[in-house]
Amino acid sequence: MKIDRRVFLGHASAAAALAMIAPAARAQTAPGGLAPLTSAAPVRRPAPPVSDLIDAARLNALVSFAALAPDGRIVEARDADLPLPPASTLKTVTALYALDRLGHAHRFRTRVLLDGDTLILAGGGDPVLDSDALTVLATEVAAAMAGRPVARFVVWGGALPQITEIAPPQADHLAYNPSLSGMILNFNRVLLDWRGGQSGPRLSLTARGEDVAPQAYSVRIAVADRAAPLLAYDGDRQTESWTIAARTMGKSGSWWLPVRRPELYAGDVFQTLARAKGLVLPAPEVGYAAPSGAEIAGHDSPPLRDILRDMLHYSTNLTAEAVGLAASGAADQAASGQAMADWLRGQGIAGEVAFADHSGLSPDSRISALTLARALAAPVARDRLEELLKTDPLAEALGAEARGSGVRGKTGTLNFVSNLAGYGPGGIVFAVLTADAARLAATAGEDLPDGVLGWTTRSKRLQRKLVERFGQLSGDTNRHATLAEIMADPRG
Repeated sequence: MKIDRRVFLGHASAAAALAMIAPAARAQTAPGGLAPLTSAAPVRRPAPPVSDLIDAARLNALVSFAALAPDGRIVEARDADLPLPPASTLKTVTALYALDRLGHAHRFRTRVLLDGDTLILAGGGDPVLDSDALTVLATEVAAAMAGRPVARFVVWGGALPQITEIAPPQADHLAYNPSLSGMILNFNRVLLDWRGGQSGPRLSLTARGEDVAPQAYSVRIAVADRAAPLLAYDGDRQTESWTIAARTMGKSGSWWLPVRRPELYAGDVFQTLARAKGLVLPAPEVGYAAPSGAEIAGHDSPPLRDILRDMLHYSTNLTAEAVGLAASGAADQAASGQAMADWLRGQGIAGEVAFADHSGLSPDSRISALTLARALAAPVARDRLEELLKTDPLAEALGAEARGSGVRGKTGTLNFVSNLAGYGPGGIVFAVLTADAARLAATAGEDLPDGVLGWTTRSKRLQRKLVERFGQLSGDTNRHATLAEIMADPRG
């Protein structure tokens, strides 16, 4: 650590220290008095109390963290055993869980079966199936059928539990809060576009992929004469129905809408794609019984490892829920979260945990910073997870000040919750959890409530400073301490 020369020379005690160091340096000088053969040990300035950093962030929130050295010893901690909402840092645990239970090479298979004159599109829980892949599947099915008529077209999503919304407290119109089943298409979302015209706005709904964008007929949109909310959902109709506020929408725009009936959505899109290939199918219907019949076409997802890398980079909530449910085989989110919590304890990771889901969208999930850090520090976890995490995860929010940090990690954000966990400089493993529980509860379901953007930015800057501090402290072997010793320090 650099020492200001003016301060150094201005203190008598520092001058005395210099006089004591000088003879030792001269004693190690090479013949002829040219230069010392060895350098004197650098003077390490004590790190300031971490409470100074936290106070400067002006969060008025609980700030909990744990930083572990490569050998597992605690470098620094503060309220490290306090269970807090993990938000999307929970996806790191979900990734480890899925890799352990399913294997890194696992692929989800979407099948098309023929049972007599009934065609069945059977979802396999593939969280990344898109309209482009469905186009290939429709082409193969059209060729296999060779003009043979189809009396019924059934879509089955029973490979995973049926979940109406993956996080019910969240607003209906948010694309990261769709329905979930074993039949997933385009992350169960549909793209709404609107453009102004002489006779009023032109609206379209498409199942947008990279190369194709078929119209989605299973979802409807209409303009409503109101100022707010921008979008409203009517869940009582057979066809999904949305309205958009005329006085708020502007001349043009677009919005990803969540899909609430995924089987009918996928069946509708498949019907359109098959028709383009010459295969006419009847209107899709939802199948509830496990399908039977001969497989005539199929599509395999990328390997699980690749799916999880994208999940961790883009924080895809639907992917986290799908792979977590597939790993547990449980009947619902609550049972699946409990199964993952039991698995974590079975790995020898102590601590109080409660998982209400796999994505961290639920504010009811809980984990402590120390438990999360220890989960990531396990040798098998580090081997499987570190290379899947995003480099410089804070750079998206903080820009250049967070680049080149040497951090690979996962952020997690809810209203007035901001977290970071991963691997940092000096080989440290860390978790920083920050939450204002009162404001989180008061803004449940709100999209960007007042004050949350500034609060979150300040929290991320605090995270950056803490991780830098952990890296500096990890080089000081005298800084390692037991958890009991650190918790006893009134400065945190």
